[in-house]
Amino acid sequence: MKAFKEALNTAVFSTKFVLRGGEPIQNVFHHDEDGSWEFTGVTQSTDDKDYLIVSLQEIIDFDPSVLELADLALGESAYRSAVDMPWERY
Repeated sequence: MKAFKEALNTAVFSTKFVLRGGEPIQNVFHHDEDGSWEFTGVTQSTDDKDYLIVSLQEIIDFDPSVLELADLALGESAYRSAVDMPWERY
């Protein structure tokens, strides 16, 4: 099984729609500007109040399938249309 190179206590971004609203993670971004990770659902937002900073471990606990994307390169993203669909990298 793949593992992230970042420590499990690394701060990552997600949204309240995923972590509080129960939306599945459908988008994963590995930002090339700063190496940060972002995990979002179908509801996209540009409002800072909708984002939460959590540990990478919390995201893995919420959805272990993100481990498939642990080797996502800087600047690369992944999407899936539903939780039971495979991840597509772009």
